[in-house]
Amino acid sequence: MTTQPGSDPSRSVRRRHMHERQAVVFGLLVAFLAITGIGALAVYTGAVEPPFDRTFSSPKVDDAIADVKAPCLAEGTLPTPYGEVQVRIFNASGKGGMAAANEQILESRGFTVATVGDLQTPEGKNTTQRTTQISFGVTGIAQAYTLAAHYQDPVLVLDDRPDTSVDLVLGENFVNLVDEELVVVDPAVPLVNPAKCVGVETITPQAAYVPPTPPAEEAPADVDPADEAPTVGG
Repeated sequence: MTTQPGSDPSRSVRRRHMHERQAVVFGLLVAFLAITGIGALAVYTGAVEPPFDRTFSSPKVDDAIADVKAPCLAEGTLPTPYGEVQVRIFNASGKGGMAAANEQILESRGFTVATVGDLQTPEGKNTTQRTTQISFGVTGIAQAYTLAAHYQDPVLVLDDRPDTSVDLVLGENFVNLVDEELVVVDPAVPLVNPAKCVGVETITPQAAYVPPTPPAEEAPADVDPADEAPTVGG
């Protein structure tokens, strides 16, 4: 005589544990989807910044001369003859050869170029800046505006130099000079002030740029004839 096997208790326990694990997994999945949805809604509405936004954005670069005010010309100031404008040209564009190229063009237009080189830190390292600028002292305002007519929107910076020389610093935004035929400079017509110029007396002049002094070459050692070695066989 045979008997029908009864139900296996261990099998029921395993089935119950499997159902519990499934319930936990589904619960976590639902919670994750809910949190993701809430986060996406917050980003969409602008309540939260995207977590990867910084990776794809360009770093902000501060320009120290972006807000510098140009000094106004005295009424009736005439352009300075090109040959009387002494220009120092410094390359801060990050592209080689820019200073030399501007030297050639400015000299062909009649300007006097006194110095050509790279803009450097006090330690003698080349540096760059975003904006093209023209720097000058109080006595060189007319010279600076005369030169500025040959460039596209340079920043005019008043510094504390005592003479009428002018510095041209080529920035990263430099592309080319204004076509000579489009330069509006008439020796008989007064120069025009920019719209946002201010009185020169209201500006605190910046320190004039002084290029680092290159190290002096070592002088050859003095040789005393009496110290020379005697000639062999003499």
